[in-house]
Amino acid sequence: MTSPSPSVTKPSFFADSLARRGIHYGWVVVAVTFLTMMVGACAVGAPGVLIGPLQSEFGWDIADISAAFAVRLALFGLVGPFAAVLLIQFGVGRVAMVAMTLIGFGVIGSLFMTSLVELFLLWGVVVGLGTGLTAMVLGATVATRWFVARRGMVTGLLTASLAAGQLLFLPAFAALSEAYGWRIAQSLLLAMIFIASLAILFLMRDRPSDVGLLPYGASEATLEPAQSASLWAMLISPIRVLGEASRSFTFWVLFGTFFICGATTNGLVQTHLIAICGDFGIAPVMAAGMLAAIGAFNLIGTIGSGWLSDRFDSRWLLFWYYGLRGLSLLYLPFTNFGIYELAIFTVFYGLDWLATVPPTVKLASDRFGTKATIVFGWVFVGHQLGAAIAAYGAGFIRSFYATYLPAFYVAGILCLIAALAVFAIRKSGSALAPATA
Repeated sequence: MTSPSPSVTKPSFFADSLARRGIHYGWVVVAVTFLTMMVGACAVGAPGVLIGPLQSEFGWDIADISAAFAVRLALFGLVGPFAAVLLIQFGVGRVAMVAMTLIGFGVIGSLFMTSLVELFLLWGVVVGLGTGLTAMVLGATVATRWFVARRGMVTGLLTASLAAGQLLFLPAFAALSEAYGWRIAQSLLLAMIFIASLAILFLMRDRPSDVGLLPYGASEATLEPAQSASLWAMLISPIRVLGEASRSFTFWVLFGTFFICGATTNGLVQTHLIAICGDFGIAPVMAAGMLAAIGAFNLIGTIGSGWLSDRFDSRWLLFWYYGLRGLSLLYLPFTNFGIYELAIFTVFYGLDWLATVPPTVKLASDRFGTKATIVFGWVFVGHQLGAAIAAYGAGFIRSFYATYLPAFYVAGILCLIAALAVFAIRKSGSALAPATA
């Protein structure tokens, strides 16, 4: 049983009960965090199902709908660096509850919307801010605070929550939308938000010391980051880190390749695949099932990528991940969207969906040391800016050319460029140096 921290002031009967059975309370926190991030991922993925119904009901142009959803993707990334300091300042539980409240408010409000402005405000701004608080920085914070041993595995599991949301949620959401309408379908998302909120309220704890424990695998208490003295200091901290990191060439390579990563995953495929399949006569439920299958293969790819990242040069891993993704995206437009051709695409593309995250995190950690978490937050901004631009760009291409296929050519070529660009990063050494680093 793990020894209690000497600084404990609030021992927990539940944590003690679990400890007597050899279960560290950190695993409970991981489960709640997994659920929270999964709900956030569901809110990120839901618009892929909504594009068709919104166009049918309101007559809005696909490009305009895509622009609103692009705002959500951009905020999903832009909030990340600031979420890191918010988690330090206010605690994991409070920030997670605010996130669920924002997402819930945005979803409920959208049930009554009648204009594009409301779509931009609710699904773009409100849901974007809420999901941004549940992004990868939340998982990284929990893994760092609660685990010394098995931290990498925990990080991989929490990253996989993004795919789990897609795997479990989208087919059901699409089926409800097709059978009963998009408003009824959103009740599923609201139910998940409610369940996650209850779990956060009753089970989430900020630090191991809150329940009388040390971090899993620790032999002594770890030093926690100090809270900011003022709101201004809290908000300016990530900007200062960005100022330092932006002088590094390594940062811009990571930012640029992750920009391409976001453009070719969340932006193009997650947002538009169901609509793309609809152009070829594939029912939304079947297309959502395809996205779920991509999520299933991503679970394998992401966990395997974490294992490989501990053993091989991350640059070579990213070369293969981006290269294979690019080839799969270039392959799809040359098919007839038949079942076997889509199955091939699903396997190769799915294995690469978030496999880029562990080696990118490892490169950031190796090059930026103690500031790696916030630096990765800014790299993740690049990911979501790419997603936002691609979400709008693919919608614009569909409206202008009456087909999505040119977007796949562009995405495939960008992935091949990213595959080569990773070798511009030096093999080792600190990147917090002037621009030639």
